[in-house]
Amino acid sequence: METTGKRILLVEDDRFLRRACEASLRQRGLTVTTAADGEEGLRLARSEKPDLVLLDMLMPKLSGLEVLRALRGDEATRNVPVLILSNSSREQDVAEVTNLGISGYFVKSNLSLQELGELVGRLLEGHRV
Repeated sequence: METTGKRILLVEDDRFLRRACEASLRQRGLTVTTAADGEEGLRLARSEKPDLVLLDMLMPKLSGLEVLRALRGDEATRNVPVLILSNSSREQDVAEVTNLGISGYFVKSNLSLQELGELVGRLLEGHRV
């Protein structure tokens, strides 16, 4: 399949979910780089300059919240859109990351690869979700 030229960084410690999301997004013609922990995700976000970051909240080394704070605090990554992937739907958790400037919040227990792909597509077109 031809690529769209859009680059996605998927930061997810669950290997099965990471591979499923990666395969689904690649089928849509996206270039996908993956990281299995927050530290690696932050490093790749800074070096790869993705068009969108899909960020899990609970990860080893650095949490998604710590990664998001670091991204927002760095001039080079401040404006990179971030879609949170989380197992938590608690209002407090959603509010905390929303205040840091995210493009969307996706509860993993509701994960449909089709829906995730559509959300990613809308975000890459500049829409909010």
